[in-house]
Amino acid sequence: MTRSLTPRRSLTWLTILGILLLPAAIGGILVAALQNPTERLDSMTAAIVNLDEPVEIDGQPAPLGRQLASGLVEGSDDLDSNLTWVISNEEDAADGLADGTYQAVITIPEDFSAAATSAGQAISDGGGTAEQATIRVTTPDDGLVADDLITSQIANVAASSMGTMLSEATTDNILVGFTTIGDQIGEAADGADQLATGARDAAAGAAAIPDGATQLASGASQLGSGATTLAAGLDTLTTKTREAAAGASTIGQGLTAGAQELQAQASNAALVAQGSSQLAAGLTKLAADCAAAGGSATFCEQVAGAAAGASKTDMGVQQLAALPGTVAPQLSQAGAGASQLASGLTQLANEGVVQSATGARTLATGAEQLSTGATDLATGATELTTGLDSLATGTGDLAGGLRTAAESLPSFSDAESTSLASVIADPVAAEGAGDTIFGPTAIPLLTAVVLWFGALASFLVLRPHTARTLTSRRTSAGLALRAFAPAAAIGAGQGVLVSLIVQIVAGYDAATWWAFAGMAVLAGVAFAAVNQALVAVFGGVGRWVSALVGVLAIATGLVSTVPGWLATIGAALPTASAFSGLISANGAAAAALVVWAVLALVATTLAVTLRRTTSVKAALATV
Repeated sequence: MTRSLTPRRSLTWLTILGILLLPAAIGGILVAALQNPTERLDSMTAAIVNLDEPVEIDGQPAPLGRQLASGLVEGSDDLDSNLTWVISNEEDAADGLADGTYQAVITIPEDFSAAATSAGQAISDGGGTAEQATIRVTTPDDGLVADDLITSQIANVAASSMGTMLSEATTDNILVGFTTIGDQIGEAADGADQLATGARDAAAGAAAIPDGATQLASGASQLGSGATTLAAGLDTLTTKTREAAAGASTIGQGLTAGAQELQAQASNAALVAQGSSQLAAGLTKLAADCAAAGGSATFCEQVAGAAAGASKTDMGVQQLAALPGTVAPQLSQAGAGASQLASGLTQLANEGVVQSATGARTLATGAEQLSTGATDLATGATELTTGLDSLATGTGDLAGGLRTAAESLPSFSDAESTSLASVIADPVAAEGAGDTIFGPTAIPLLTAVVLWFGALASFLVLRPHTARTLTSRRTSAGLALRAFAPAAAIGAGQGVLVSLIVQIVAGYDAATWWAFAGMAVLAGVAFAAVNQALVAVFGGVGRWVSALVGVLAIATGLVSTVPGWLATIGAALPTASAFSGLISANGAAAAALVVWAVLALVATTLAVTLRRTTSVKAALATV
């Protein structure tokens, strides 16, 4: 019975066409599905549940939750498109998330506005606790892989934009506050200068107080001594006034008694006046008749002299007789006046002079106190002068410090404050960072992977070497190359077709596309050689190994956070070289693929060589 060592397989052009188109179809589907998914975000519907309770800032309402919802609906400049948003409530959002109506729900909590403005409020109030405002993104448990990433990215961009806006407003207020504080400190410095000038003037005035106060103390002391002397004199005056009052009283009594006595003697004085008149008249007649009566001349002269004296005496007696009637009332009045004088002097002595003496003593005491106070004033004024000098020096230093502080504080115009606040709130911008979920390396990764699996598909239907390996007269290398040729052609064709599909989706410029297509063709050929070697060396197990290589290429190409050992394995695979060359065509990647192809052909040649060695029994079985 004759049996071949390798089963025969029928290979038709339809099969070859299918293998050729398989990577292009897979690549086209994946690239079309994953390239720039944000351009089709409107096919996703998300609900917004706004539970926020607005707050008031300076009397103005601040509905930040409503503003955030509006920002989500309007979309962001950072993304090419936006979701289809629906303003909803908690019940409707939960139902829509459960039945697939909504792919995401954004919930704005009730304390969103309060938390978002807490930092600015704390700065304004000079104290308080600042809280971070949060929003909640909910996606269904059975949502697609990238849906969470898409909705979270959009929500984060909106929240970040609002956070930047609030930070700009807060920072703008702070910068304006710097300018205001600087102006106020400048005004305080001017006030301190004025205070220092006033303090120096006051110190100069206070310096003159001690001399005046000393003079006042000396004058007050002299006043006290004079007041004491005055009080002693007033005491003496009081005694003398009382004595004068007693004398005046005695005089009044004597005058009154004399007036009474004169009044009593008035009648007697009238009789004496009558007798005196008669005596003067009789002597005058006698003198006239003396000579006729025969009196001697001497006698007559004597009588005439007596008559003249009697006349003069009568005149005096007549005047004296009239005195009691005239003098007695006057003496009575004088007596009454003397009595009143005695009463006034007594009152003066008992009241006026005594009170004056008491006042003089009080004045003396006050003058002594004034002298003591004036002395203290002089001492205090000296200390005040020293203190005012210190105050002037201190306020001068304060003015200088305040002016330095005012000059040190930054001052900004409104336009400068707004510009600075914008930069401070968002100080770092990333230029060139992709705004899509899948970056520019997605197409090279997908291309490398589909070309790899295309090569694997080729050797699901192609033999790694001819069935007549054992009996063929060709060299092992020739047999390996003969089996490699159709797979290489298919790999090259796959590279061209995948490049064409990529160009339709990505729209590369001519130079970029030719470089990309060249690397894709080279990768398709190299991958064909590697997959041929895997099947030639390991048989059917080699196909499983090839599948694992494809999975590793996807796992290590999607994200940089894979475990280190896995990343090391991925970097050692031929798909890594193809990935690098497809991202940017370079000689190192091309050389690496060539090396992989050569090494694979060497491994296939060795496997063919080993296959050409068999036992006698196996050889006879073919006869």
